[in-house]
Amino acid sequence: MTIDKTKIRNAATVIVLRDRHVTPHILMGQRGAKAAFMPNKFVFPGGAVDAADARVPLAAPVNELCHGRLCDDAEPSLAHAIAVAAIRELWEETGLVLGRKGAWEGDVPADWQTFAATGHLPDASALQFVFRALTPPGRPRRFDARFFLVDAEDIASDPDDFDAACDELSHLQWVPLSRARSFDMPFITEVVLAEVAARARDTNPPASVPFFKNNDEESLFLRLHGRPMPG
Repeated sequence: MTIDKTKIRNAATVIVLRDRHVTPHILMGQRGAKAAFMPNKFVFPGGAVDAADARVPLAAPVNELCHGRLCDDAEPSLAHAIAVAAIRELWEETGLVLGRKGAWEGDVPADWQTFAATGHLPDASALQFVFRALTPPGRPRRFDARFFLVDAEDIASDPDDFDAACDELSHLQWVPLSRARSFDMPFITEVVLAEVAARARDTNPPASVPFFKNNDEESLFLRLHGRPMPG
């Protein structure tokens, strides 16, 4: 058996849902043609966890249930960094602020200076952990991605203002959930979309979080139920 030695990076992805009780829309963008990972595909904003993410303070963490599920089959200390990465990637790729009004204490990390300039602190309390997927072996890059759902009403900035976004995603747009599958997207994005569509109008957390665990030995479909936070 050949073992895939491609490094697996932890990652966070954010699905922003708008008008969920009327005509649900989700925020998507298109990756560049020269991107090493999933070129030209329409995706949700997201990316890899950086080492510095573990040291960025949050105004509020994810809720206890999501924290417990993030710790399932993972190093517990990762939960904070993954939530921080979700907020950072959303800001970098869309210019949307998931945070609360407040001033940073001490030096602001370089990656967060433009975010801090908006007058907000990163706030993870509105993030709902809904899916996890490990990229199958044989891909040029592999990620252990956690997908978070957040309501557009919890975004602190104008949901139609993408002026602060970097150029990693183009054609940022609010896509009707009913039409999203007509876009050219990765298989796993389609799978996550089905999960989101099934619970678009339900604000309660899922009974458990699906986990596609594609390791070198086999592909497993698991359910993450969570575990209590340490006292």
